[in-house]
Amino acid sequence: MTDRGRDMTPLAGLLLDRIAANGPLTVADYMTECLLHPIHGYYTTRQPFGATGDFITAPDISQMFGELLGLCLAQTWLDQGAPAAFALAELGPGRGTLMADILRVTARVPGFHAAAHVHLVEASPRLRAAQASTLSPLWPADRVTWHDRADDLPQQPLYLVANEFFDALPIRQFQRGDDGFSEIVIGSKGDRLTPGLVPAPALASLDARLADTRPGDVVEICATAPLIAGQIGQRIADHSGAALILDYGDWRSLGDTLQAMGQQTHVSPFDRPGAVDLTAHVDFEALVAHLPCAHSRLTPQGVFLERLGITARAQALAAQLTGPAHEAHVAAHRRLTHPQEMGTLFKVVALFPKGSAPPPGLDA
Repeated sequence: MTDRGRDMTPLAGLLLDRIAANGPLTVADYMTECLLHPIHGYYTTRQPFGATGDFITAPDISQMFGELLGLCLAQTWLDQGAPAAFALAELGPGRGTLMADILRVTARVPGFHAAAHVHLVEASPRLRAAQASTLSPLWPADRVTWHDRADDLPQQPLYLVANEFFDALPIRQFQRGDDGFSEIVIGSKGDRLTPGLVPAPALASLDARLADTRPGDVVEICATAPLIAGQIGQRIADHSGAALILDYGDWRSLGDTLQAMGQQTHVSPFDRPGAVDLTAHVDFEALVAHLPCAHSRLTPQGVFLERLGITARAQALAAQLTGPAHEAHVAAHRRLTHPQEMGTLFKVVALFPKGSAPPPGLDA
């Protein structure tokens, strides 16, 4: 076996061959292959979520996260007149932990479960199976529908959550020069994948960033995020509902935020393609720029959860715990809300009908 065979993932060899034949890959193409390659992609081959996975999301940290989001959606449903039939949906549901917590807490809301049909947007057969297993004790199998794309969601009132979904969508990266932008692409040097620069195509979204960037700055553009947000927003505009979008990022993209996680440790995005998770910060300004519905003010996750009453909920749960379980619970509350943990890095924006109030915990 050659050194190349020993030292790289199967996908790395395929990508090097593709680059040799066709030239460098955009960062978006590279991310797509790394995450979704049908044989060697990260989501095809891995179980990324939870304590034994490569990363831990908020629902894995504490049940309080899902409980509060569920009650937020249920209160919005009540405030909008309790539509008699609606889609309760999640984008990228992971193992189904968040939806399970939402269903558990909303069982107490009269009429909510009778009106709901669960819709999960998930392309991975492996993860669909995990979600079905998680939800089966809580929800009838004939009232769960899986979709490959958000645009397949039904045309009816939609109450949706997307937690750490948009950060995994492929981005393109552009670096500012003295006279404009170049595109960052993935090429090769020997048997290694390496980033480089090529002339950027003419894009209006890049021209608009000349005013607020300097030479050396990196701008990231995700073409699919506004499209998906628009598909969700159109259903909300047409039929009512709300969407809670939670992710790390900021109002406007600035800087190289492409990152890789393996075994809960940051690693190089180019060393082990297909074996590590790739994400990038969400540009919330671009996400909501052309929506057919209203959107809330971008709000730090910690502020949002505090407004929904997470501290009171944490205190109630803490009173039932002692020893290591109590310590873990206190640490979970801090991790979700503290500015030095997830409280500020993660942001929340809601979509809702024009003329309606935003969901609880958020400002218009």
